[in-house]
Amino acid sequence: MIRVVLPPHLRTLAQVSGEVRVEVDGPVTQRQVLDAVERSFPVLVGTMRDRATGKRRALVRFFACEEDLSNEPPDAPLPDRVASGDEPYLVVGAMAGG
Repeated sequence: MIRVVLPPHLRTLAQVSGEVRVEVDGPVTQRQVLDAVERSFPVLVGTMRDRATGKRRALVRFFACEEDLSNEPPDAPLPDRVASGDEPYLVVGAMAGG
């Protein structure tokens, strides 16, 4: 099971508290994890990635094992500690403005 931590506004939208856990078949990549989250919580489709292009939304960042993975290729393998469930995959709502 992959552990995913969503930002508060997405947890509220999905009506969950704390982290969510999803099952991923095959290689554990950002695309596979986000696909699994969206399958489990269809209300989140389009909130983390653009529906048409599949690209990350501008104010959403992805982290794992203290690394910003936001600009990594979506099919690059996630760290082994995330794949094993030892560390969570973090979806973070970025801040903007001044």
